[in-house]
Formats: sequence, C-alpha cells, structure tokens
Amino acid sequence: MVRQTPLSAVAVVAAGALLLSGCTVGDGPPDVREDFPYVREGRIFQDTGQDNEMTFSVTGLERTGDYTVMYYEITYDEDFSGPNRNLSMAHTLVDPMTGRVYRQFLDAEGLKYGSESPNGDGLYPVHDGVTNEYVRYFPRLPDEVEQVTFIGSGLGAMTGIPVQDVEQERPDPEDPNGADHLTLDNPPPAGENLTFANRRPGEDAVADEGWVQSFVDSEVASTTRDGDREIISLHSDVMFDFDSSELTPEAEEVVRRAATTLAANVDPDDPVITVIGHTDGIGTAAYNDNLSVERAETVRDLLAEEIGSGYDLEVEGRGMDEPIAREGGPDDEQARARNRRVEFSYVFDESPEVSEDEAYDDDGLGVAQRTVTWPAPYTDDPGRVVATGELDGVELEIHPLRRDGAYVIGTFSLTNTGDEPTLPELGGSDTIAGGPEQFNKGTLGGFQLLEPESGLVRYVAQMDFGEGRYSSFAEEVHMLQPDNTYNLVAVFPAPAAGVERLTLRAGPFGVFEEIPVETP
Repeated sequence: MVRQTPLSAVAVVAAGALLLSGCTVGDGPPDVREDFPYVREGRIFQDTGQDNEMTFSVTGLERTGDYTVMYYEITYDEDFSGPNRNLSMAHTLVDPMTGRVYRQFLDAEGLKYGSESPNGDGLYPVHDGVTNEYVRYFPRLPDEVEQVTFIGSGLGAMTGIPVQDVEQERPDPEDPNGADHLTLDNPPPAGENLTFANRRPGEDAVADEGWVQSFVDSEVASTTRDGDREIISLHSDVMFDFDSSELTPEAEEVVRRAATTLAANVDPDDPVITVIGHTDGIGTAAYNDNLSVERAETVRDLLAEEIGSGYDLEVEGRGMDEPIAREGGPDDEQARARNRRVEFSYVFDESPEVSEDEAYDDDGLGVAQRTVTWPAPYTDDPGRVVATGELDGVELEIHPLRRDGAYVIGTFSLTNTGDEPTLPELGGSDTIAGGPEQFNKGTLGGFQLLEPESGLVRYVAQMDFGEGRYSSFAEEVHMLQPDNTYNLVAVFPAPAAGVERLTLRAGPFGVFEEIPVETP
C-alpha cells in the first residue's frame, strides 16, 4: 500500500465496492450539493496559551488532473501578540467510506506547498478581524470519491465536504499582500483580505497517504482493520492452557466460528490466510518462538479442516516480539493475557453487500463485518448536550454520536471552570487494564464505546501512515485556559446499523450510558 506519495507518482486508488452492512442498500447515495463556503467557528489551542476564537471556512475543494486543491480562509476575532502556532493536527482529508487518508504536499524542509509563508518559516501575519486566504495541495483523490471529511482546523471534523472536478485550478492571487503587513501596527486597509504568493508542488514534493486503522474488542476476539488488510486476534485465555499448544474444547469452537467468518471475508483473488502465534514475555525468546509456532500450527490444522480448499494457509510464530500491551505494570496479568494470542491476517473482500435482514454476528468474530453508511452531510451544529461530567474543575459535555461512512464521530466540549490553566489527564494506557497500548495513546485515547448487549468495545481509531507512524483520529487536548470552552472530536469504527445507543467510557470522567447514535 502507498504510504508516502511523491509528486511524480500520485496514487489513484479505486474505492471499489463496499460492504454495506446495516445500510439501506437500495436507497443509493444521497445527492451531493455544493454549498461553499463551509464554515466552522470556535476556540483553538495555541502554543502560547493565547487560545483565540477562530472562523475557519473551506471555500473550495477542487480535483484537477494532478492534485486535490483546497482553498480556505481563517479569521481571528481576538488580539494576538508575538508568534503563535496553531496546535491542531495536520490538515487531513479522509474518505469515510474506504478509510483512505491524505495529507498535504510538503517540500524537503517540511514546509507546505501552496500559500507561501512570507519569511519562509511557516508563520503568517495575523491581524484582528482580518481574513487570511490560503491554498493547499493534496494528492489527487480517486474519481469515485465525491465527499470527504476534513480534519485539522482545530475545530473538529468537518463532514460532507464535496469534491469539485475542474479542468484547471484557480489563478494565483493577484498582487499578494501578505508580505506587506508583517507587523501588528501595519494592518491592511479595512475590508481587505491577506493573500500570499502561491507555490505549486515541486519535484521534491511528498504527501503522506495512509488508512484509518480501527480496533474492536470482545472477550473472545478482536479485529483490527488497516487499509485492505484485516487481523482477527483470538485471545489466548480461551485458546490454550498454560504452557500448552493443545486447543481447549472451547477454543476449538472459537476456531470453527472463525472459519465461517474467514470464508465470508477473505478476498477470493488473494486467498492467503496467515496464522500467527504470539506469547507473553515470560520465558526465553527461543522457547517462546517455538511455542508460538506450535500454537499457530495447531490452529492452522483445525482451520484447514473447517474452511475447506481454495485457501493458502501460512504459519508464523513471533514469540514475545510483538506485544500489544505493556507488561510489568499494575495490570500485568491482563497485559500478559492480551499478548498471548493467535491471529488470522488476510486481505478482505470488499465486494459483497449485506442486507439489513442478514444477522450481524456480534460475538467478537463478526466485527469483521464492516458497517458503512453514506458520508454524513455537513453541519456546524454538534447537537444537544446528552450527558455531562466534571473532573477537577473541568466540565465535560457530551453530544450525540454521528455516523459518517464507516465511522461514528463523537463530539465533546471541555470547559475550564477554574481560575488557572489546567491540563486534564484524559487518556493513557492505564485507562483500560491490558488494553492495546497503541489505541490508548492521545489525550482522548482513553475513550471507548461499549455495546452493552454484545460487549463489543470500540476504540478511538488511528491513522496509519506506515513505518510505525500513527496519528490519533481525535483532537488533542492541550492546556485549557480559564473560562474557555473547547470542542473536540474522537472517531470510532461504526457499530451495526441497528445499534442506536452506546455506552461511553470517558476515561477518568467515568461511564455514560445511553448515548444516542444518529444516522444522517
């Protein structure tokens, strides 16, 4: 899969057919209406603590023969002093149907192509009440993509942004004036916007591409989806006795059910299933390597009996080399149990459609059934407050969960009700004992969604850019200034369409039941 796209080889990835489990398949996609600008207002984090109110407007998202070009405007309503940097995540376009993600083209120095920083340092002049106009370049989106979700403004996820096809991009700004107004005492004339010279991507331009990586967990198994590859992990506590490679009777039944799931989901054009054994960190590396191979072989043999011909079954033993939970801490027992596992890794089949009448397997193996609705239309309204919490002078307000393609977006408001700046502890691997550390990172990484009836737990999604580079699909929480309210989002893999309410585990804020899930 493409992880970093040079300008000379911009990837065009076909979206392909989608697994529309839980959708009203016959309705077809909603009409895409272009209603630019798409405007969002709110308070954003700055590295100096001058967290100002900002208006962010997407004024165009155009697909040319070479790029996707984004046009946007920013206006700050309050005064700044000195250099400030916005602490929001990098600008990112997400196809919510396929989970493909795209970031801006950068040069060899890491500076963005498009609107040039007047001093070449990545900073731009800002004046109270003056609008800055910007241009940015992304990899060309596949022709099938008609709407995307934009993140990186610092104001949450902006869903339903339409992609406009154009023969050529807009002309560069005439007489850009940004370099003429670099100091606060030299604002532009009233009513005049700041514009900047435009720099198109050069030969050294690269843009990160990746996939949304989702993780869904149960007592029996977990499923990780990353791009076109899926990994079903069977928890070892139900698989083997200690120091044994013989399957327990319960484990045999789990493998038989897994065979049914695999037969339904493995891509018939790439029918390779790799059975991977893992151990915890007790014992020597050589002993664990051998034990992990023996366990994988045992599972492979039973799987071969159940799944039938037409598949290429491979075996790997990785011993203690790839733990997913940190051992040696206060939750050591749970962490070691999480690390003792057997996995099935395969390329999934995107072609079948699942009707609403088909049963949704919610035992921890059926989470491989990816639930996809249509992209959520744009809105600047997070909805009513459905629950509240309080922690050490920080108030949490919870808004309804909102479906967007294969994901649900959680919107949360945080208000510092105290007199001093504060940084709440919201996430971390100690939030869920033995939980996968990768999906607990980030200040909202301690949040999960629980389906009370099935027991499935949905973690905050990650964006995987390859080579061990991940970015949380959630806004980071920085220092909260007194009396300031911040709106943040966290994105999770979507549950089945019939699920209308979920329980939110909001880290140290506690557990909130009956949070509604809205389908646009």
